[in-house]
Amino acid sequence: MIPTTSRLGIALAATLAIMLSGIGLAAHASDKSDAETLVAKAKTTIQSVAGDSDFASLRPALANARGVLIFPQVLKAGFVLGGSGGSGVLLTRDTATGVWTGPAFYTMGSASIGFQAGAQAAEMVMVVTSQKALDSLYTNKVNLGGDASVALASKGAGRGANVTADFIVYSKVKGAFAGVSVDGSVLDVRQGLNSGYYGQAATPLDILVKRAVSNPDAMALQTAVADAAK
Repeated sequence: MIPTTSRLGIALAATLAIMLSGIGLAAHASDKSDAETLVAKAKTTIQSVAGDSDFASLRPALANARGVLIFPQVLKAGFVLGGSGGSGVLLTRDTATGVWTGPAFYTMGSASIGFQAGAQAAEMVMVVTSQKALDSLYTNKVNLGGDASVALASKGAGRGANVTADFIVYSKVKGAFAGVSVDGSVLDVRQGLNSGYYGQAATPLDILVKRAVSNPDAMALQTAVADAAK
């Protein structure tokens, strides 16, 4: 016969396990919803930026890109909180076929993202121009301006940017072109969103190189990026 104290201990352990399981399911559901919302916003952002005449150089840059990072909203935090940043997605381009794959989910954070005077938020598209830069995104945190070179695209330019840079940044600040400096910012993987979106643990390598996971929801974003590269 199991002593009363032991039965109570077993019951408490079972209750705790159920509670933790519920918390885990809720967190997974939240990550899934957040990821789907971010993908929808990224689609709107790439369409908006590619359709802006001030961003004429984006289409040819995408047509030759290794990948593209899309951040629908990069926020400037308040003085007390400090720092700036946002979440975004990475898609990669097959250089042989031109087909776009992804997304994988990332964050960009910094204590010193330089916003235009008075601005508090920006939409940002970052073209990945080199294989070295793309490879670094798969396995490491990437420090922009340190681990990889970065250039801001120029307003209205035909080609518009320093093509020797690893990343070319197109940014809209309150509807205006440019006005954001990302030197010193860090790009890192959002593993929770990757797992939530694909329904299982998935690294950027699993998503973008091995293509071991997929989500039909991504098709609209992939098509929007492909259209922007035409």
